[in-house]
Amino acid sequence: MTPGALTGVRIADFSRVLAAPYATMLLADLGAEVVKVERPDGGDETRSWGPPWSEDGESTYFLSVNRNKESRAIDLRSAEGRREAHDLVAGCDVLVENFRDGTMERLGLGYATLSAEHPGLVYCSITGFGSREGASLPGYDLVAQAVGGLMSVTGTPESGPVKAGVALVDVITGLHATVGIQAALRHKERTGQGQRVEVNLLSSLLSALSNQASTYVTTGQVPQALGNVHPSIAPYELLATADRPLAVAAANDKLFALFARGLGRPELAEDPRFATNADRVAHRAVLVAELEDVLREQPADHWFAVLSELGVPCGPINDLGQAFALAERLGLAPVADIPGDGRDPVPTVAHPITLSATPAVYRIPPPRLPGRAV
Repeated sequence: MTPGALTGVRIADFSRVLAAPYATMLLADLGAEVVKVERPDGGDETRSWGPPWSEDGESTYFLSVNRNKESRAIDLRSAEGRREAHDLVAGCDVLVENFRDGTMERLGLGYATLSAEHPGLVYCSITGFGSREGASLPGYDLVAQAVGGLMSVTGTPESGPVKAGVALVDVITGLHATVGIQAALRHKERTGQGQRVEVNLLSSLLSALSNQASTYVTTGQVPQALGNVHPSIAPYELLATADRPLAVAAANDKLFALFARGLGRPELAEDPRFATNADRVAHRAVLVAELEDVLREQPADHWFAVLSELGVPCGPINDLGQAFALAERLGLAPVADIPGDGRDPVPTVAHPITLSATPAVYRIPPPRLPGRAV
Protein backbone atom coordinates (compact mmCIF):
# COMPACT_ATOMS: atom_id res chain seq x y z
CA MET A 1 0.00 0.00 0.00
CA THR A 2 1.08 3.59 -0.62
CA PRO A 3 2.39 5.11 2.62
CA GLY A 4 -0.10 7.50 4.17
CA ALA A 5 0.60 11.10 5.09
CA LEU A 6 0.83 10.04 8.75
CA THR A 7 2.73 6.78 8.24
CA GLY A 8 5.23 6.45 11.07
CA VAL A 9 3.00 8.16 13.64
CA ARG A 10 1.96 5.80 16.43
CA ILE A 11 -1.02 6.57 18.66
CA ALA A 12 -2.01 5.08 22.00
CA ASP A 13 -5.77 5.48 22.04
CA PHE A 14 -7.30 5.25 25.52
CA SER A 15 -10.62 6.67 24.36
CA ARG A 16 -14.08 5.30 23.82
CA VAL A 17 -17.55 6.17 22.51
CA LEU A 18 -17.49 8.77 19.68
CA ALA A 19 -15.59 12.09 19.76
CA ALA A 20 -12.08 10.76 20.38
CA PRO A 21 -12.48 7.45 18.47
CA TYR A 22 -13.68 9.47 15.46
CA ALA A 23 -10.52 11.58 15.66
CA THR A 24 -8.19 8.57 15.94
CA MET A 25 -9.98 6.80 13.08
CA LEU A 26 -9.45 9.76 10.77
CA LEU A 27 -5.76 9.80 11.71
CA ALA A 28 -5.54 6.04 11.20
CA ASP A 29 -7.09 6.36 7.74
CA LEU A 30 -4.25 8.72 6.86
CA GLY A 31 -1.60 6.22 7.86
CA ALA A 32 -1.15 6.51 11.63
CA GLU A 33 -0.85 3.28 13.58
CA VAL A 34 -3.52 3.33 16.30
CA VAL A 35 -3.56 0.94 19.24
CA LYS A 36 -6.95 1.08 20.94
CA VAL A 37 -6.78 0.25 24.64
CA GLU A 38 -9.97 -1.40 25.90
CA ARG A 39 -11.25 -2.92 29.13
CA PRO A 40 -10.97 -6.72 29.07
CA ASP A 41 -14.53 -6.99 30.44
CA GLY A 42 -16.50 -5.68 27.48
CA GLY A 43 -14.23 -3.12 25.88
CA ASP A 44 -15.50 0.16 24.47
CA GLU A 45 -19.08 0.53 25.71
CA THR A 46 -20.32 1.19 22.18
CA ARG A 47 -19.65 -2.49 21.43
CA SER A 48 -22.91 -3.13 23.28
CA TRP A 49 -24.87 -0.20 21.86
CA GLY A 50 -27.54 -1.73 19.68
CA PRO A 51 -29.64 -2.51 17.86
CA PRO A 52 -28.87 -2.10 15.05
CA TRP A 53 -26.28 -4.86 14.67
CA SER A 54 -24.26 -5.98 11.66
CA GLU A 55 -24.77 -9.42 10.15
CA ASP A 56 -21.87 -10.59 12.33
CA GLY A 57 -23.64 -9.33 15.44
CA GLU A 58 -21.43 -6.28 15.93
CA SER A 59 -22.67 -2.86 16.96
CA THR A 60 -22.95 -0.58 13.94
CA TYR A 61 -22.15 2.30 16.30
CA PHE A 62 -18.79 0.76 17.22
CA LEU A 63 -18.08 -0.10 13.59
CA SER A 64 -18.63 3.53 12.55
CA VAL A 65 -15.50 4.94 14.21
CA ASN A 66 -13.00 2.13 14.81
CA ARG A 67 -11.59 0.91 11.50
CA ASN A 68 -7.84 0.76 10.94
CA LYS A 69 -7.15 0.17 14.65
CA GLU A 70 -5.56 -2.62 16.63
CA SER A 71 -7.35 -3.45 19.88
CA ARG A 72 -5.44 -4.28 23.02
CA ALA A 73 -7.27 -5.42 26.16
CA ILE A 74 -5.52 -3.91 29.20
CA ASP A 75 -6.85 -3.83 32.74
CA LEU A 76 -5.73 -0.38 33.87
CA ARG A 77 -6.91 -1.16 37.39
CA SER A 78 -4.07 -3.66 37.85
CA ALA A 79 -0.38 -2.89 38.36
CA GLU A 80 0.49 -5.23 35.50
CA GLY A 81 -1.96 -3.45 33.20
CA ARG A 82 -0.58 -0.05 34.08
CA ARG A 83 2.95 -1.26 33.34
CA GLU A 84 1.75 -2.54 29.97
CA ALA A 85 0.14 0.83 29.28
CA HIS A 86 3.38 2.65 30.16
CA ASP A 87 5.30 0.39 27.79
CA LEU A 88 2.79 1.12 25.04
CA VAL A 89 3.02 4.90 25.52
CA ALA A 90 6.83 4.73 25.47
CA GLY A 91 6.66 3.64 21.84
CA CYS A 92 4.05 6.17 20.73
CA ASP A 93 4.07 9.74 19.43
CA VAL A 94 0.53 10.56 20.54
CA LEU A 95 -1.76 9.62 23.42
CA VAL A 96 -5.49 10.29 23.19
CA GLU A 97 -7.85 9.97 26.17
CA ASN A 98 -11.34 11.07 27.14
CA PHE A 99 -11.68 9.89 30.72
CA ARG A 100 -13.17 12.06 33.43
CA ASP A 101 -10.75 14.58 34.88
CA GLY A 102 -8.27 12.99 37.27
CA THR A 103 -8.72 9.41 36.03
CA MET A 104 -5.50 9.23 34.04
CA GLU A 105 -3.60 10.82 36.94
CA ARG A 106 -4.91 8.19 39.35
CA LEU A 107 -3.72 5.52 36.93
CA GLY A 108 -0.24 7.04 36.76
CA LEU A 109 -0.85 8.04 33.15
CA GLY A 110 -1.41 11.78 33.57
CA TYR A 111 0.19 14.38 31.35
CA ALA A 112 2.68 15.62 33.95
CA THR A 113 4.01 12.12 34.56
CA LEU A 114 4.19 10.96 30.96
CA SER A 115 5.53 14.21 29.50
CA ALA A 116 8.38 14.13 32.02
CA GLU A 117 9.24 10.62 30.89
CA HIS A 118 8.60 11.30 27.18
CA PRO A 119 9.13 15.00 26.35
CA GLY A 120 8.13 14.49 22.72
CA LEU A 121 4.71 13.03 23.57
CA VAL A 122 1.63 14.74 22.13
CA TYR A 123 -1.03 14.20 24.80
CA CYS A 124 -4.61 14.91 23.70
CA SER A 125 -7.38 15.12 26.30
CA ILE A 126 -11.01 15.39 25.22
CA THR A 127 -13.52 16.43 27.89
CA GLY A 128 -17.07 17.64 28.10
CA PHE A 129 -16.48 20.99 29.73
CA GLY A 130 -12.76 21.56 30.14
CA SER A 131 -10.30 20.92 32.96
CA ARG A 132 -11.22 23.82 35.26
CA GLU A 133 -14.58 24.40 36.95
CA GLY A 134 -16.31 22.06 34.50
CA ALA A 135 -13.91 19.19 35.08
CA SER A 136 -16.35 17.15 37.16
CA LEU A 137 -19.20 17.40 34.65
CA PRO A 138 -19.72 14.31 32.48
CA GLY A 139 -19.56 15.02 28.76
CA TYR A 140 -22.39 13.62 26.69
CA ASP A 141 -23.43 15.00 23.34
CA LEU A 142 -27.11 15.46 24.20
CA VAL A 143 -26.23 17.52 27.26
CA ALA A 144 -23.68 19.55 25.30
CA GLN A 145 -26.28 20.31 22.62
CA ALA A 146 -28.64 21.48 25.33
CA VAL A 147 -26.39 23.65 27.49
CA GLY A 148 -24.24 24.84 24.56
CA GLY A 149 -27.11 26.54 22.76
CA LEU A 150 -27.43 24.29 19.70
CA MET A 151 -30.88 23.03 20.68
CA SER A 152 -32.06 26.60 21.30
CA VAL A 153 -31.57 27.45 17.61
CA THR A 154 -32.74 24.07 16.28
CA GLY A 155 -36.43 23.35 15.82
CA THR A 156 -39.31 25.78 15.52
CA PRO A 157 -41.18 28.01 17.93
CA GLU A 158 -43.94 25.39 17.85
CA SER A 159 -41.75 22.30 18.34
CA GLY A 160 -39.50 23.80 20.99
CA PRO A 161 -35.80 22.83 21.22
CA VAL A 162 -34.73 19.87 19.08
CA LYS A 163 -31.43 18.01 19.08
CA ALA A 164 -29.54 17.30 15.87
CA GLY A 165 -30.22 13.87 14.40
CA VAL A 166 -26.67 12.69 15.09
CA ALA A 167 -24.19 13.31 17.93
CA LEU A 168 -22.97 16.35 16.05
CA VAL A 169 -21.05 17.96 18.91
CA ASP A 170 -19.03 14.78 19.41
CA VAL A 171 -18.15 14.72 15.72
CA ILE A 172 -17.17 18.41 15.67
CA THR A 173 -15.05 17.93 18.77
CA GLY A 174 -13.33 14.94 17.18
CA LEU A 175 -12.49 17.06 14.15
CA HIS A 176 -11.03 19.78 16.38
CA ALA A 177 -8.96 17.16 18.19
CA THR A 178 -7.63 15.92 14.85
CA VAL A 179 -6.53 19.43 13.88
CA GLY A 180 -4.95 20.01 17.28
CA ILE A 181 -3.03 16.75 17.22
CA GLN A 182 -1.63 17.41 13.76
CA ALA A 183 -0.63 20.96 14.74
CA ALA A 184 1.19 19.55 17.78
CA LEU A 185 2.92 16.94 15.62
CA ARG A 186 4.12 19.68 13.28
CA HIS A 187 5.53 21.56 16.29
CA LYS A 188 7.23 18.37 17.43
CA GLU A 189 8.85 17.96 13.99
CA ARG A 190 10.39 21.42 14.33
CA THR A 191 11.39 21.34 17.98
CA GLY A 192 11.31 17.76 19.22
CA GLN A 193 8.91 18.87 21.96
CA GLY A 194 5.47 17.44 22.55
CA GLN A 195 2.64 19.28 24.25
CA ARG A 196 -0.82 18.85 25.69
CA VAL A 197 -3.80 19.29 23.38
CA GLU A 198 -7.10 19.94 25.17
CA VAL A 199 -10.45 19.93 23.40
CA ASN A 200 -13.90 20.01 24.97
CA LEU A 201 -17.46 19.64 23.73
CA LEU A 202 -18.71 23.04 24.88
CA SER A 203 -15.91 25.12 23.36
CA SER A 204 -16.09 23.12 20.14
CA LEU A 205 -19.81 23.72 19.86
CA LEU A 206 -19.57 27.45 20.58
CA SER A 207 -16.94 27.74 17.83
CA ALA A 208 -19.04 25.68 15.42
CA LEU A 209 -22.09 27.88 16.01
CA SER A 210 -20.14 30.44 13.93
CA ASN A 211 -22.50 33.19 12.74
CA GLN A 212 -25.07 32.46 15.45
CA ALA A 213 -22.40 32.75 18.14
CA SER A 214 -20.98 35.85 16.46
CA THR A 215 -24.41 37.47 16.55
CA TYR A 216 -24.44 37.11 20.32
CA VAL A 217 -20.85 38.15 21.10
CA THR A 218 -21.02 41.10 18.69
CA THR A 219 -24.48 42.49 19.40
CA GLY A 220 -25.70 40.83 22.58
CA GLN A 221 -28.76 39.56 20.68
CA VAL A 222 -29.72 35.97 21.51
CA PRO A 223 -30.60 34.00 18.33
CA GLN A 224 -33.84 32.02 18.41
CA ALA A 225 -35.02 28.85 16.72
CA LEU A 226 -36.33 29.59 13.24
CA GLY A 227 -36.87 26.08 11.98
CA ASN A 228 -35.66 25.83 8.39
CA VAL A 229 -35.61 29.60 7.81
CA HIS A 230 -32.41 31.65 7.67
CA PRO A 231 -32.67 34.84 9.71
CA SER A 232 -30.70 36.94 7.21
CA ILE A 233 -31.37 35.43 3.77
CA ALA A 234 -34.51 34.77 1.71
CA PRO A 235 -35.29 32.42 0.15
CA TYR A 236 -32.95 30.17 2.14
CA GLU A 237 -35.32 27.54 3.49
CA LEU A 238 -37.57 24.59 2.70
CA LEU A 239 -40.30 25.22 0.16
CA ALA A 240 -43.23 22.93 -0.60
CA THR A 241 -43.48 21.16 -3.97
CA ALA A 242 -45.96 18.65 -5.36
CA ASP A 243 -44.48 15.84 -3.26
CA ARG A 244 -41.68 16.61 -0.78
CA PRO A 245 -39.97 19.80 0.38
CA LEU A 246 -37.19 21.41 -1.62
CA ALA A 247 -34.30 23.18 0.10
CA VAL A 248 -33.51 26.40 -1.77
CA ALA A 249 -30.48 28.59 -1.03
CA ALA A 250 -30.90 31.59 -3.33
CA ALA A 251 -28.43 33.53 -1.23
CA ASN A 252 -27.97 36.64 -3.39
CA ASP A 253 -29.82 38.75 -5.93
CA LYS A 254 -28.29 36.99 -8.95
CA LEU A 255 -29.30 33.57 -7.67
CA PHE A 256 -32.80 34.79 -6.91
CA ALA A 257 -33.16 36.10 -10.44
CA LEU A 258 -32.08 32.70 -11.79
CA PHE A 259 -34.49 30.99 -9.41
CA ALA A 260 -37.36 33.17 -10.58
CA ARG A 261 -36.48 32.46 -14.20
CA GLY A 262 -36.40 28.72 -13.51
CA LEU A 263 -39.90 28.93 -12.07
CA GLY A 264 -41.11 30.79 -15.14
CA ARG A 265 -41.69 33.91 -13.02
CA PRO A 266 -38.78 36.22 -13.95
CA GLU A 267 -40.85 39.27 -13.00
CA LEU A 268 -40.48 38.34 -9.32
CA ALA A 269 -36.87 39.54 -9.40
CA GLU A 270 -38.09 42.99 -10.52
CA ASP A 271 -40.87 43.23 -7.94
CA PRO A 272 -39.86 46.01 -5.49
CA ARG A 273 -40.85 43.74 -2.59
CA PHE A 274 -38.27 41.18 -3.70
CA ALA A 275 -35.62 43.19 -5.58
CA THR A 276 -32.92 42.88 -2.90
CA ASN A 277 -32.21 40.34 -0.20
CA ALA A 278 -33.24 42.81 2.50
CA ASP A 279 -36.55 43.31 0.66
CA ARG A 280 -37.09 39.57 0.43
CA VAL A 281 -36.38 39.05 4.13
CA ALA A 282 -38.83 41.83 4.99
CA HIS A 283 -41.54 40.27 2.79
CA ARG A 284 -40.67 36.59 3.35
CA ALA A 285 -44.23 35.36 3.95
CA VAL A 286 -45.55 36.91 0.72
CA LEU A 287 -42.51 35.72 -1.21
CA VAL A 288 -42.86 32.13 -0.02
CA ALA A 289 -46.53 32.08 -0.98
CA GLU A 290 -45.68 33.26 -4.50
CA LEU A 291 -42.90 30.70 -4.89
CA GLU A 292 -44.86 27.75 -3.53
CA ASP A 293 -47.79 28.48 -5.84
CA VAL A 294 -45.48 27.53 -8.71
CA LEU A 295 -43.40 24.87 -6.99
CA ARG A 296 -46.50 22.85 -6.04
CA GLU A 297 -47.12 22.20 -9.74
CA GLN A 298 -44.21 19.72 -10.03
CA PRO A 299 -42.39 17.25 -7.76
CA ALA A 300 -39.13 18.12 -6.02
CA ASP A 301 -36.94 16.04 -8.36
CA HIS A 302 -38.27 18.01 -11.34
CA TRP A 303 -37.32 21.32 -9.73
CA PHE A 304 -33.97 19.94 -8.60
CA ALA A 305 -33.10 19.13 -12.23
CA VAL A 306 -34.43 22.39 -13.68
CA LEU A 307 -32.94 24.71 -11.08
CA SER A 308 -29.61 22.91 -10.83
CA GLU A 309 -29.18 23.34 -14.57
CA LEU A 310 -29.40 27.10 -13.98
CA GLY A 311 -26.94 26.99 -11.09
CA VAL A 312 -29.48 27.58 -8.34
CA PRO A 313 -28.41 25.81 -5.11
CA CYS A 314 -31.26 23.49 -4.17
CA GLY A 315 -32.12 19.92 -3.37
CA PRO A 316 -34.91 17.70 -2.08
CA ILE A 317 -35.08 16.32 1.47
CA ASN A 318 -33.38 12.95 1.12
CA ASP A 319 -33.32 10.08 3.54
CA LEU A 320 -29.93 8.42 4.08
CA GLY A 321 -30.51 5.89 1.33
CA GLN A 322 -31.25 8.67 -1.14
CA ALA A 323 -28.28 10.67 0.16
CA PHE A 324 -25.85 7.80 -0.47
CA ALA A 325 -27.42 7.21 -3.89
CA LEU A 326 -26.87 10.87 -4.77
CA ALA A 327 -23.23 10.69 -3.68
CA GLU A 328 -22.79 7.61 -5.87
CA ARG A 329 -24.32 9.38 -8.87
CA LEU A 330 -21.99 12.30 -8.33
CA GLY A 331 -18.95 10.02 -8.37
CA LEU A 332 -18.06 10.62 -4.72
CA ALA A 333 -17.69 6.91 -3.86
CA PRO A 334 -19.23 7.31 -0.39
CA VAL A 335 -18.82 3.68 0.66
CA ALA A 336 -15.62 1.62 0.84
CA ASP A 337 -15.11 -2.06 1.61
CA ILE A 338 -12.51 -3.07 4.17
CA PRO A 339 -10.94 -6.49 3.66
CA GLY A 340 -12.20 -8.77 6.42
CA ASP A 341 -10.07 -10.59 8.98
CA GLY A 342 -11.87 -13.86 8.38
CA ARG A 343 -15.08 -11.91 7.84
CA ASP A 344 -16.65 -10.81 4.62
CA PRO A 345 -15.49 -7.35 3.52
CA VAL A 346 -16.85 -4.77 5.94
CA PRO A 347 -18.61 -1.78 4.32
CA THR A 348 -17.65 1.58 5.78
CA VAL A 349 -18.39 5.24 5.12
CA ALA A 350 -15.51 6.62 3.08
CA HIS A 351 -13.00 9.04 4.55
CA PRO A 352 -14.17 12.55 3.55
CA ILE A 353 -10.78 14.01 2.60
CA THR A 354 -9.24 13.34 -0.82
CA LEU A 355 -5.45 13.56 -1.03
CA SER A 356 -3.85 13.15 -4.45
CA ALA A 357 -0.54 11.68 -3.24
CA THR A 358 -1.37 10.06 0.10
CA PRO A 359 -5.05 9.05 0.05
CA ALA A 360 -6.86 7.43 2.93
CA VAL A 361 -6.46 3.66 3.04
CA TYR A 362 -8.79 1.09 4.59
CA ARG A 363 -6.37 -1.50 5.91
CA ILE A 364 -8.22 -3.44 8.57
CA PRO A 365 -11.81 -3.60 9.82
CA PRO A 366 -12.86 -2.42 13.28
CA PRO A 367 -11.19 -4.85 15.69
CA ARG A 368 -12.82 -7.53 17.74
CA LEU A 369 -12.02 -7.38 21.43
CA PRO A 370 -9.01 -9.63 22.05
CA GLY A 371 -10.00 -12.93 23.60
CA ARG A 372 -13.64 -12.57 22.66
CA ALA A 373 -15.54 -14.14 19.81
CA VAL A 374 -18.34 -12.22 18.14
